[in-house]
Amino acid sequence: MIGANYLGHNQCEFKVWAPHRQQVAVKVLETPERIVPLHSEPGGYWRARVEGIGPGMLYQIVLDGDRLRPDPASRCQPQGVHGPSQVVDPQAYPWGDSAWSGLPLSEYILYEIHVGTFTPEGTFDAIIPRLPRIKELGITALELMPVAQFPGDRNWGYDGVYPFAVQTSYGGPGGLKRLVDACHQQGLAVVLDVVYNHFGPEGNYSADFGPYLTERYTTPWGAAINFDDAYSDGVRQFVLDNASYWLRDYHIDGLRLDAVHAIYDFSATHILAELKTVVEPLAWTRGYPCHLMAESDLNDVRVINPADQGGHGLDAQWSDDFHHSLHTLLTGESQGYYEDFGSPEQLAKALQDSFVYDGLYSRFRKRRHGNRASHRPPQQFIVCAQNHDQVGNRPLGERLSTLVSFEGLKLAAAAVLLSPYIPLLFMGEEYGETAPFLYFIDHGDPDLVAAVRAGRQREFAAFHGWGDPPDAASPDTFQRAQLQWDLQQQGKHHRLWRFYQTLIQLRRQIPALATGDRGQLATKCTPARGLVCWQRWQGTSEVLALMNFQPETVPYTPLLDGRWQRCLDTADVEWLGPGSQNPDILQTGGELRLSAQSLVLYQRIPSESPANLPALAP
Repeated sequence: MIGANYLGHNQCEFKVWAPHRQQVAVKVLETPERIVPLHSEPGGYWRARVEGIGPGMLYQIVLDGDRLRPDPASRCQPQGVHGPSQVVDPQAYPWGDSAWSGLPLSEYILYEIHVGTFTPEGTFDAIIPRLPRIKELGITALELMPVAQFPGDRNWGYDGVYPFAVQTSYGGPGGLKRLVDACHQQGLAVVLDVVYNHFGPEGNYSADFGPYLTERYTTPWGAAINFDDAYSDGVRQFVLDNASYWLRDYHIDGLRLDAVHAIYDFSATHILAELKTVVEPLAWTRGYPCHLMAESDLNDVRVINPADQGGHGLDAQWSDDFHHSLHTLLTGESQGYYEDFGSPEQLAKALQDSFVYDGLYSRFRKRRHGNRASHRPPQQFIVCAQNHDQVGNRPLGERLSTLVSFEGLKLAAAAVLLSPYIPLLFMGEEYGETAPFLYFIDHGDPDLVAAVRAGRQREFAAFHGWGDPPDAASPDTFQRAQLQWDLQQQGKHHRLWRFYQTLIQLRRQIPALATGDRGQLATKCTPARGLVCWQRWQGTSEVLALMNFQPETVPYTPLLDGRWQRCLDTADVEWLGPGSQNPDILQTGGELRLSAQSLVLYQRIPSESPANLPALAP
C-alpha cells in the first residue's frame, strides 16, 4: 500500500508514486536528520524499507534532491497541510469491537454529523458520550462528513488534501478509532464520507509527484482527479488503497462517495465498479460488510445496477428528487433546481419510483434528465428532509425548523422515516435545531480566502431578498453552526425528539413498514386537495398513510374495506398538534379530516385482512 507503512520493530516501508521524478528520497526529521533514497520500481513507484523509524516520527519526501513535500498518502499531518508527515502504527490501537458483525443496509437509519460543530469540543472523543442518546433515538448508523486533513481547524471537510490523514483538530487517527470502536460496541455502524472527485486548493502538492489531476475534465471545484488519462493507473491505485485503508485500519462500515457525478472516467472498467470489486472481498474477509453509497445528482440507475446489467454495482445512492419534492411542498420555494418541483404528484412518484426525473424534461436543466429506477429495491436509495448540502448551500444556511411550521416539521419527519427508503437525518434535525449550518473555511492563504468570498457572492447573486451569505472565513460563522444541545429537553424540541423516536419504532415494529419490496407499495395523490396517499403491505400486515400538504383541513374518504386502527396522527395533542379529528377505528366508507400539514397512519386490523390486495381511492 502507498505511503509510510509501519512494519513494527522500528521498521517502516515507504512507498511513493512519482512517475516523472528522477530521484525520490525520505528525509527523516530526527536528530541528526537523515535522508534515505528510495528505489525506482515499475509503474512510477519508489520504495525502500528503512530501519530506525518508529511511530510518531516526522518525515518529508524529497523530490529530485531539492523539493521537500509532505507525503500525499500521509497517515497524519500534526503540523497541518504544509507541515511534515508522521509515521503511524496501525496495530497500536487495542480494538474492542470483536463482537461486531455489521448491519444489513436495509436496517440503516443514518445520522449525518459534522465533527467540528456537533459538540462544543469539536472532536471525535466528544461525540462518544452522546452515542447512548443517539442510540436511544433509534439511529443505527453514524455518517461522518469528511475527516481527511484539510487546511486549518474549520472546514466542511470537502477541501481535504491528504485522503489518508485524519484531521488533527478532530483528534487524529486515535480519536477516529476510539469513536468507531465505541459506536460498534453500542451497536452503531459508521459511514465515512470520502471525496474522490477533487482535491482541495490549499496544501495540495500532488502535482509535484505526478498527474493526479487532469485538465481533460473540470469539476465545480477545479481540475478533476485523473482516472482515465495518461498515468491514471497510479491514481486509480491510490484511491483503491484509500478505500481499503478505511476498512482495514479503521473498521469503517460504509463509504459515502461524494458527488460521483463529478468523477469522470471513460475507462473500460469505471473506478466505481473497481472500488466495489476491491472493497467487497476485503470486507467479507474481516467478517462484516462495507456498503458503498454514492451521492449523485445524475438520477442514473447504472450507479447501483449490478455488473451483469451494465452497472457499477454500488450498494445505494441518494435520491435528491425525494428531498426536492418534499421541500417544495413544505416551503413553496422555486429558486434554482426547485423550479422543477412543487406538485403532490411528484412526491407520490418519488415514493413509488425513487426518481421523479426518469427521462422527463427538466426546465432547470433545459434537457431530459435521469432514467428509470423502479426495478431496483427501495433499500438502495437514501432519502432525507435535510442534509449538510441542502441546508449549508443556502445563502443563510437555514434549517427546515426556521422555514416551516412545527406541523410541517412533523410531516417532513414522517414522510422520510415511514418511506420505504433508507432515511438520513442531519444532526440536530430530530429536535428541531435552529442554529444555521453555514459554509465555513479556515484557509491560511489570504488570496484564496478572498476568492472564496467573491465566489460565494457570485453564487448567490440571483437570490434577491435572501441576504448576503456570512463570511465563510469568520470564526463566528463556524461558531453559529454549533448545535445547541440544551434545546433537546425544552418544550416543542423535546416533543419533536420523542416524535422522531416514535416514528423509528413504528418503522421497526410494523412489518408492512419494514418491507423492502417495491411491489408491496401503492401510491396515489389528489392534486386539487394537496394529498399524497400510500399503502404498504407484507403478509397480513397492511398500513395506509395520508399526507396533507395544504394549509387547511381537508376531508377525505378513502376507498377501503375492513377495519383499520389509527396508530399515528401528527395532529394529535400528544405531538402538540391541534388535535386529531380522525377516528381511532376507520371502517368502510368512513371519512377522515386531515389537519393542515399533517400525516395520519392507519394499520389494518389483522384478523380482518381480506385476501385481495389493497386499493387506493383515485
